[in-house]
Amino acid sequence: MSSPILVTGAAGFIGFHVVERLLELGHQVVGVDCFTPYYDVSLKEARFGRLSPRNSFHGERVDLSDPQATRDLFQRHRFERVIHLAAQPGVRFVDPMPYASSNLMGFMNMLEACRHGGIRHLVYASSSSVYGANRKLPFSEHDGTDHPISLYAATKKANEMMAHSYASLFGLPSTGLRFFTVYGPWGRPDMAVYKFTHAIAEGREIQVSNAGKVWRDFTYVDDIVEGVVRLVDKAPAANPDWNAEYPDPATSAAPHRVYNIGNDNPEEVNDLIAIIENALGKKAKRVDVPLPPGDVLETRADVTDLRRDVGFAPSTSLKDGVGRFVAWYREYHGT
Repeated sequence: MSSPILVTGAAGFIGFHVVERLLELGHQVVGVDCFTPYYDVSLKEARFGRLSPRNSFHGERVDLSDPQATRDLFQRHRFERVIHLAAQPGVRFVDPMPYASSNLMGFMNMLEACRHGGIRHLVYASSSSVYGANRKLPFSEHDGTDHPISLYAATKKANEMMAHSYASLFGLPSTGLRFFTVYGPWGRPDMAVYKFTHAIAEGREIQVSNAGKVWRDFTYVDDIVEGVVRLVDKAPAANPDWNAEYPDPATSAAPHRVYNIGNDNPEEVNDLIAIIENALGKKAKRVDVPLPPGDVLETRADVTDLRRDVGFAPSTSLKDGVGRFVAWYREYHGT
């Protein structure tokens, strides 16, 4: 029997869906989470509860910011592939310490465990937020990412650099995935699609940044999962032709790569609100607010490299994706 795949953040939104897909494909999965209270923990418990009865799934509660706990996890299981999705999310600055603990210390512990555990491939979550103040659209992996405008983005940029250093020093094959505005069933309540749907359904006001003149590359979660699953068995190789004199940020002499996973079709937030209104059969009560610090006006993913290397790129329309989300929302909340 092949070794299990480790998925961290398994009670989180994307992690939950990744685990479900891997189980459907017949893999053994060890899923870990520490159930931080960034949002309603009952939602995380509900996700984990759906996974736990599966014979091919083994769930553990582990705080990856604890070095010994992380080492013990890797000693209990013999992993060859790791999908690291655990992180403190959110571009809105509140408290810096959880970002340092989860996204920096937790990631360092994961790199060390993978290094000493002989891992064949580490796939880890980065974010479209690393593009920060970049104005060139669409955002390409071949562009620089030197101006993050949120602490979350800075930690994700740091993760990419840390992974690259371990790939260079120790030959640890790793792939960073820059996710673009993910939504779908079992989603995060702090994200726009869920937050707007919940407020409109209950007749409460929604705060709309910049009068809704904000564009996002909304990406349906099943498309994200498809990209993750296709890449987990495609560990990057060292590149002897890499040119240090004219470096390309998307390539490296070391076995490290980064990919955008996004819908490559930005939608205006006003259009998102209209789709949600139609799906719920209720009008939104809007309050216009300024664009919050840490947010950008537009995101758009260049997915040329993803399409070339795995033969896939996200394509679910916002109308279809929101329709599926609202159907799940009504069932989950009993409305």
